[in-house]
Amino acid sequence: MEAAPTVGQALQNATARGIARLEAQLLLLHALGRTAQERAWLLAHDDETLSINSEQAWQAALARRLAGEPLPYITGWAAFYGLELQVDARVLCPRADTETLVDWALALLPPAARAIDLGTGSGAIALALKHQRPDVQMHACDISADALAVAQANAQRLGLEVAFSQGAWLVGLSQAFDAIVSNPPYIAEADPHLAALAHEPLQALTSGADGLDDLRAIIAQAPACLKPGGWLLLEHGYDQGEAVRQLLQARGFVAVQSRKDLAGIERCSGGRWFGP
Repeated sequence: MEAAPTVGQALQNATARGIARLEAQLLLLHALGRTAQERAWLLAHDDETLSINSEQAWQAALARRLAGEPLPYITGWAAFYGLELQVDARVLCPRADTETLVDWALALLPPAARAIDLGTGSGAIALALKHQRPDVQMHACDISADALAVAQANAQRLGLEVAFSQGAWLVGLSQAFDAIVSNPPYIAEADPHLAALAHEPLQALTSGADGLDDLRAIIAQAPACLKPGGWLLLEHGYDQGEAVRQLLQARGFVAVQSRKDLAGIERCSGGRWFGP
């Protein structure tokens, strides 16, 4: 029987098979029952041999990652805006690109603002905003009861007070908000990129033939739930900025603009509502 690998050999094998070194380290720490903050331990124990149980857990985690399953689903955790969020296949994996939306909202929210995160998923946006701005009255909604269960568990574990509700975007909501933020589904149903996202919930990814159906719905509904001067901020696809700006302008929003992510791609667009 082949001998169990050392920590160093396990990492070398993973990178040789195309897994980025950081991901390999996080996978191995998970298999060893250690936290993501213990990467220095791997360096200090480079020549330590994996136990039988650790080797089995490592091979299982490695196989899942090589099959395309996102790292956060394997480890059960995702980092977002300085928070550690529990995630699983009931929600999308939070992505660093979405931090652009959080940055923009934080720059605009007035003191003691009332804000809502539509399609909250794991709760990433709502919890990041509440963590950075405890004075904000933060709401979050999702149509999926499963997603809300994940978001509520994250809020409870992090000790962040967010009001959660189940619903389709703003339907049935009567509150007036200073800001509405959302990272809705925006991928076209026939988009070839979906093949690489097969492990994530399809209903949180696709939105009609052109990917804009949910963005259209939110833009149509938002004015009824915004205070005068309130902002609607939306994440969208890499090539949808112009289309979303046109939708916002056609609905009567002003100060319509977009924000780029760290890669220089238009990632978010939004506008301000002052009434008809």
